[in-house]
Amino acid sequence: MRLRNPRVQLITALAVLLIVLSAISYSKVWHKQGNMEPEAVSAPAITHPDTPIVSEAPTAPVDPTNNESVNTYPTEHIDVVVIGSELEGLYLARAAADEGLKVKVLDPHKAFGGQILQSQMLFLDETRDDQGHLLVQGRVKELFDGFRNAKIRKLPEFTTYMNKLIKDIPLESGIAINEIEQTNTPDHMHKIASIVYTTEQNEKKKITASYWVDNSDYAALISRLDAKRLPGLEKFYGQKEIEYMSAGMMMKFKNVDWKKFNTAFNLLKPEEKSKQFGGGYVSDSFAIGLSGMTKAYHPSNDRVFLRGLNAVHQRDGEVLINALLVYTVDPSKPESIQEAVSLGNKETPLILNHFRKTLPGWAHAELGEFPTYPYVREYNHYEMDYVLKPSDLLSGTMFWDNVSIGGYPLDLQGTSANKWGIEMGRPDKYGMPLRSFLLKNYENVIAAGKNVGSSAIAYGSTRIQPNTSLAAESIGVILGQLHGKQKLREIKPDEMAKLQQYLAHHYQIKLTGVVGTNKITGWNEEEIRKLDSGEITYPSYIKTRKKPAIK
Repeated sequence: MRLRNPRVQLITALAVLLIVLSAISYSKVWHKQGNMEPEAVSAPAITHPDTPIVSEAPTAPVDPTNNESVNTYPTEHIDVVVIGSELEGLYLARAAADEGLKVKVLDPHKAFGGQILQSQMLFLDETRDDQGHLLVQGRVKELFDGFRNAKIRKLPEFTTYMNKLIKDIPLESGIAINEIEQTNTPDHMHKIASIVYTTEQNEKKKITASYWVDNSDYAALISRLDAKRLPGLEKFYGQKEIEYMSAGMMMKFKNVDWKKFNTAFNLLKPEEKSKQFGGGYVSDSFAIGLSGMTKAYHPSNDRVFLRGLNAVHQRDGEVLINALLVYTVDPSKPESIQEAVSLGNKETPLILNHFRKTLPGWAHAELGEFPTYPYVREYNHYEMDYVLKPSDLLSGTMFWDNVSIGGYPLDLQGTSANKWGIEMGRPDKYGMPLRSFLLKNYENVIAAGKNVGSSAIAYGSTRIQPNTSLAAESIGVILGQLHGKQKLREIKPDEMAKLQQYLAHHYQIKLTGVVGTNKITGWNEEEIRKLDSGEITYPSYIKTRKKPAIK
């Protein structure tokens, strides 16, 4: 039967057309989903509250994830993005850029230079082995040589040095991370695909990268990922609340007669030095210890403490001292940082009065410039592919994937539970593997500087700048050599050996053929377990340890 009513014919035709279009659309969607590659399936973008640590926090708002608008942001692709401008990670940035990679530094702080330029922590600790041989290698050696030889000691000289590291590498300071887009890889790893951030000028941008490096002093990136926090010193001291090593407020003085100070101290007999100053060491450049003199000072607040001196004569009567500790500082909280600055700078004039009365050559000393940011020694430790332990360090262990040769005592600076701190042992030298800088379960996240994969006790040594600076530079070179052809985790021992040869030949960085003294030879599993957990304090235990009887 034919439908003669035009209206009925029109409705029927439209219905048929809709059915056909629906079938075509379903076929296209099914075909696209059925052929999608596994690695192209993205996990939802993860948004975290931002907690930048700067003297004045950025006012840029943190927006929720909005997949519809994310593509409207200005977007750039970088080979390596470095979060933060601490000294150690800048060596990675410099090396990767020199090897031909496209590198960018995004700094949550508004001012460049981290603990060196902003905290003015200009007293550098060298690393040496038991024979006194210098372990400092790589580009950082120029800095340490300059410090030792009095050519790089004042803030402008450090600034010039760090500006050389960052030369021609794009830097954006005062950024706030808004969104972190993560994907899952076919081998069940996480991967950062992109970050949306707000600039200091309140402009939103998107950046993608092959690798992301956390080079901040409060794990600005890693703390916002699916990363496992390792037990800290609170476990060692039996505390309920998390606490980090004390922060330091650097003290700067001028008009010091250093020659008089040095001469007067060294004219004293050993017993007189001990009685008057508690011992110590003074040279034409440095003053170390004098803890009897510092112990005689009574702080105005329980949260501050004057420990033994690490003082450097910067030339021209200017002296910088690393000795003023501030306890219970949380570097992830801006208000805690500001409180530390206030406490430290309030105490410094009182300490100066004590120095004037007790130290020869200090009668006319005056206050120098106050720092605006504390020297942050420690934040959370996160699990890397390999976590360095005290037994690794004291046994002189070397790894097939060494990226640094480390040294330095296991120096745990004071906390509120133990204000003077404690030394847990003195390694000869030890290796630091690439795996200790690769965030566990993440394909493309690298730790730098204070974020090294280390237990809280081993961190007393691993944290020292030459150790992690060399590691960062080595990793930067390796990234340049791989140049996207291979992932860091895919490097095999024979390939690593060739990369280490390249580092030795082109950068004079020696990572193989080094032997460290094993100071726990013959220890049993239970002793090593107790050493790693902190139940054994090596310096005291080794004096009374009974060797097992020979059968």
